[in-house]
Amino acid sequence: MANSFTLQELASLVGGEVRGDKNLSIRGLNGIKYASDEEITFITGAKKSEELSGCRAAAVIIPLDCEALDLPCIRVENPDLAAAVIHNHFLKKTFASAGIHPSVCMGNDCHIPEEVTIGPFVSIGDRVRIGERVTLYPGVVIGSDCILGDETILHANVSIGDRTIIGKRVIIYTGAAIGSDGFGYTKDREGRYIKKPQVGNVRIDDDVEIGANSCVDRAAFGSTRIRRGTKIDNLVMIGHNVDVGENAILVAQAGIAGSTTIGNNVILGAKAGIAGHLHIGDGVMVAAKGGVHCNLHEGAVVGGYPAIDIVKWRKAVAAYNRLPEMIKELKMLRKQVNRLDVRSQYTDEGPDQKREEE
Repeated sequence: MANSFTLQELASLVGGEVRGDKNLSIRGLNGIKYASDEEITFITGAKKSEELSGCRAAAVIIPLDCEALDLPCIRVENPDLAAAVIHNHFLKKTFASAGIHPSVCMGNDCHIPEEVTIGPFVSIGDRVRIGERVTLYPGVVIGSDCILGDETILHANVSIGDRTIIGKRVIIYTGAAIGSDGFGYTKDREGRYIKKPQVGNVRIDDDVEIGANSCVDRAAFGSTRIRRGTKIDNLVMIGHNVDVGENAILVAQAGIAGSTTIGNNVILGAKAGIAGHLHIGDGVMVAAKGGVHCNLHEGAVVGGYPAIDIVKWRKAVAAYNRLPEMIKELKMLRKQVNRLDVRSQYTDEGPDQKREEE
């Protein structure tokens, strides 16, 4: 049976104020369109209260500036955050170890605690250290000399290269490749590309999430680093020796070239590209498809390709949308100028001709 909490218990969890029946029993959280009469829902702004018309929810989380509703409610400063905390509270489960599946292939001198779940056809190299309550889904491949922290989850077909260090409560989703060789080559006199050995590793700190089919390359020397709390979307590419700061957000198909450092709380929009050997300061935001070719100072907000200040970029985009009209106007102005030139020449020639005749 699903967990059940009173409205007051949920309010205490998020520091909210209850309006209505404090002892109302709630069994889950859902969106406005989907909530049942046993669930709580939420709105992020007072203007969205109109969306509650016809909603079946037992209660609603509302912002402080929202007037009292017919439904029982929890008033909070940030409904979106409160909803996330409450939803996670409902879905929280006690870890239940399923042990090690008989089909698992394990190397020598590994340390695997009893309280783990390791699914079918997982391959584990030599000298691997796995923490408590770790879950490895089917098809996971872990190279030799790796360390996995407590409560880490690797979803199906994740690949972890040799000597990778992964912290606690890390979640890596299906198909991600962590610790494959960095893209490093040099050219000889005949134009052939010679591989540069990639002998470093990858270090992933606590509470990081990495999306499906994303890639984090091992360092040429030293470590490629993903620091605490960073969240990486699907299909993101992180090159060798990149250092991503804490609590960064890297959205789908963003790419970071080698040896670039990314500060704390940076946000890279979808398909943003960062050139190599750059420094991106704390709090920088790069709009979707932005192309960064130079260092960015703390707090910079940029967009476009090449990326420029976001205000200038928006003005440039607005001007770009008007280009067909501007070109048409320019052609008209050219014609008018040409006609004026002809008239001016004719006017200038008139008096000269009269003087010659006299």
